[in-house]
Amino acid sequence: MKIMVIGSGGREHAIIKALRGDIYALPGNGGIAEDATCVDIAATDIENIVKFAQSEGIDYAVVAPDDPLVLGCVDALEKVGIPCFGPNRRAAIIEGSKAFAKDMMKKYGIPTADYEIFDNAEDALAYVSDCKIPIVIKADGLALGKGVIISETREDAQAAIRSIMEDKQFGDSGNKIVIEEYLEGPEVSVLTFTDGKTVVPMVSSMDHKRALDGDRGLNTGGMGTVAPNPHYTSEIADRCMKEIFLPTIKAMNDLNRTFKGCLYFGLMITNDGPKVIEYNCRFGDPETQVVLPLLKTDLLDIMQAVTEERLSEINVEFTDDCATCVIMASAGYPVKYDKGFELTYPEDELIYIAGAKLEDDKLVTNGGRVLGCVGIDKTLKGSIDVAYAIADKVHFDNAYMRSDIGKRALL
Repeated sequence: MKIMVIGSGGREHAIIKALRGDIYALPGNGGIAEDATCVDIAATDIENIVKFAQSEGIDYAVVAPDDPLVLGCVDALEKVGIPCFGPNRRAAIIEGSKAFAKDMMKKYGIPTADYEIFDNAEDALAYVSDCKIPIVIKADGLALGKGVIISETREDAQAAIRSIMEDKQFGDSGNKIVIEEYLEGPEVSVLTFTDGKTVVPMVSSMDHKRALDGDRGLNTGGMGTVAPNPHYTSEIADRCMKEIFLPTIKAMNDLNRTFKGCLYFGLMITNDGPKVIEYNCRFGDPETQVVLPLLKTDLLDIMQAVTEERLSEINVEFTDDCATCVIMASAGYPVKYDKGFELTYPEDELIYIAGAKLEDDKLVTNGGRVLGCVGIDKTLKGSIDVAYAIADKVHFDNAYMRSDIGKRALL
């Protein structure tokens, strides 16, 4: 079977390693080239993606990143008869617009933080002049996982509003913003498979968004993950299914936006119970790098069952192991960093390449997050130790990683 995976990061590498078949990555990267045929077509170049799929006789497509999903890549491929894993454009709005997601949750009684929506800076600034602090400010549209700013003071909130709405830090994604109640409690990421009828949660995980040890510094696309998340108890899981997962699927169906693919739930376990922080319309990165290695059931079988709306017929199983992913980044990420340094790593270890390219037959760094080192063990502490032991075998100039991935999960 000829399979096409859209995307170029560590998440896509994890998906590709879990699939079987003749795999093409568009555009892929220098590390993914070890496991798939990379084709130099951008993930957002939908017209040429469709042309390639038709000319190459692609049997199945996996659209992994948020941008092409929100732009309607699945719609375009399905229009020419190519089955896909991933939501169509109407369903992908659940991530494409935070305002849509918040209004949907309010309408259908899905627990989330209180919020207000603004489409001009003047009204937003007036609101934060006397609202409760701290406060969370979010760009409405896609922002590479960095469009969320937690403001500890009114001055910080005002600066965030001006940066997003006036200075266009996130481009047009900041034309509208959501200002949200600050919630407290442990965070949990839960990826789910859904065909619009059945919801199958994957192993829970814990992300580490901040750039520096101790959860300090700027928000990034993710500096590491562990799975399972110890805060996600069976009791919490049952509540999430009844109060959040199934109601979300029903709401999307009621709105004629049936969601098929991987629906990601970013949750906060508050004193009042679990609440939704955010939805993603795709596999999370780097959550995918710890969840998929624990999957026992064939991934392609699950994906095709989702596409064909027969997920209830599949027995999706995971191992009882623990997994840790330590992201190795370029020093200075997520702001300014150098790239182009030769990268060497042990090929017999579980490593997912995110930001690297081939140059004169050598692999060199080509991004902020360069790769993820994944450790698997029967215990969480053991998986953390394995991941860092692997990281010690990776070499490139200006390499940086957090030294405390998983520490919170051990407390």
